[in-house]
Amino acid sequence: MAEGAREAWITGIGIVSCLGEGADAHWQKLMAAQPSADATTFAPFVVHPLAPINFDAQISKKEQRQMENWQRIGTYAAGLALDSAGVKDKNDILSRMDMIVAAGGGERDLNVDSTILSGMPQAPNPAAFLNERLMSDLRPTLFLAQLSNLLAGNISIVHGVTGSSRTFMGEESAGVDAVRIAHSRIVAGQSDIALVGGAHNGERPDLLMLYEFANLALKEKFVPVWERGGKGFALGSLGAFLVIEARDHAEARGAKPLAKLTAVMSDRANRKPGTIAASLAGLWDKVKDKVKSGAAVLSGATGAEPATAEERTFLAAHGDLAVRATGSYLGHGLEPQFPMNLALATVALAHGNLFPPCGSSGVEKPMSGSLSQVLVTGVGHWRGEGLALVEKVG
Repeated sequence: MAEGAREAWITGIGIVSCLGEGADAHWQKLMAAQPSADATTFAPFVVHPLAPINFDAQISKKEQRQMENWQRIGTYAAGLALDSAGVKDKNDILSRMDMIVAAGGGERDLNVDSTILSGMPQAPNPAAFLNERLMSDLRPTLFLAQLSNLLAGNISIVHGVTGSSRTFMGEESAGVDAVRIAHSRIVAGQSDIALVGGAHNGERPDLLMLYEFANLALKEKFVPVWERGGKGFALGSLGAFLVIEARDHAEARGAKPLAKLTAVMSDRANRKPGTIAASLAGLWDKVKDKVKSGAAVLSGATGAEPATAEERTFLAAHGDLAVRATGSYLGHGLEPQFPMNLALATVALAHGNLFPPCGSSGVEKPMSGSLSQVLVTGVGHWRGEGLALVEKVG
């Protein structure tokens, strides 16, 4: 960190997933070390469905009606983060709070898609048929609900966050860069407080079809991340938001840090053999002097290859660090996976230890001693690499 740069603190987290909502629910389920996934609802695909959530607790019924489920998930998680940071309804702070959202596209109208796909083979002029159906069958409100930046808009409407707003698209890399930009702005003095995160609905047949076309969807039965051997990932429904704040700003309002966000870095290897491991090694070189005893790794590994095998190669070069892949418990949520893992790193630091290993691959080993630092990796299934360092304060 450059001389004179400000510390960036994590002062609030809001998380929802198949494990429940909030820090305590997630920690209890992770400590139980019993992964659960649904292999029947969307058979043959394995999915980690969202735990039952009462959206009414954060979002009015009226506001929910114009949201798709991924937006409800994100808006709800954002509200939890604001509550956690102690800034909910504090308009003097919310009016200047920056917001950076990582999100993909919205959900499709499967009935319209099915009608078009069924009708095109019989249509005398398929192109004209397609154009007519798209013009007449797709509702303008549905199109608007698919826009990624509408999640930021809904958070602004529901929770009153009205500072600057940015939305990043680009799967896992979007989540990495959303956090990286927020951290960089705070350290440089360009921002005092930011709400950062994203949401993903993994219970979507259209997404399952999309990833199956690329042979990326885990099928038939659940397998821990490190034991998938190229079988891909199990989509998960999850939302994760962080409140990241300059230390001086937090202290001025009497806020306590949950953790310190020391570094966030991203890269984009060309994905030729060996380049992912080299990319991670390059990111590691930038932060290694700050890593001390009592550190561990929370990995965003997906199970997709070659990304997971190369991350495993990188981790093997640092075998003294205990490793946990959260995807074995949460599934894979693409854009919000990195913010989620930063939140879980924060929770683990608060407890001073890691949750138990998952599976029998040998990658994950028990950790002895107190946890004081967590390295969070985010290797995209197709593109992008990220690394962050989260530390205990005090």
